[in-house]
Amino acid sequence: MKQHLFVGALVGALVAGVGYTYAAAQQAEKGAGGKAAAQGEGHTTPKTQPETAPPPTAPSGDIALGTIHIPKAVKADGKPLPAGTYTVRLTSQNASQEAKGETPGLERWAEFLQRGQVKGREVATIIPRPEVSQVQKDSPPAPNAAKVETLKGGEYIRVWINKDGNQYLVHLPTT
Repeated sequence: MKQHLFVGALVGALVAGVGYTYAAAQQAEKGAGGKAAAQGEGHTTPKTQPETAPPPTAPSGDIALGTIHIPKAVKADGKPLPAGTYTVRLTSQNASQEAKGETPGLERWAEFLQRGQVKGREVATIIPRPEVSQVQKDSPPAPNAAKVETLKGGEYIRVWINKDGNQYLVHLPTT
């Protein structure tokens, strides 16, 4: 008889515990308005999104960027470009077609000229004035000036031109 009483008390305690756990779970599911979240009630309006900046723009047309000196032979568009002094001109021709993530018009062809003749061309990346601080790590050249650097490992020459606040970068592999 004692065993039946003990088992009955144990079963009663278990049933009460399950009932308490179920009630606690129901209470946790209820939202601020007193309705259960399981009924499909949720946010009715989207969260406020940060404002986006307008897409950056690049100067239009052909632009003379300046004169540079390349200290050693490089390749431009896969063709040899000997060491020497060149006038760099940004063309109006876009360098690529629909590259994912690219802002149209910010990659264009730059031509390297000597005595008015094009000796080579390579892709120039344009960094508009408002975006310079977001991508700049090294110190840029002075306004309306250029700097030519051999990059780490000696495999590339970087031509960096600062023209009217916009930055123009051209990377030329060494030969």
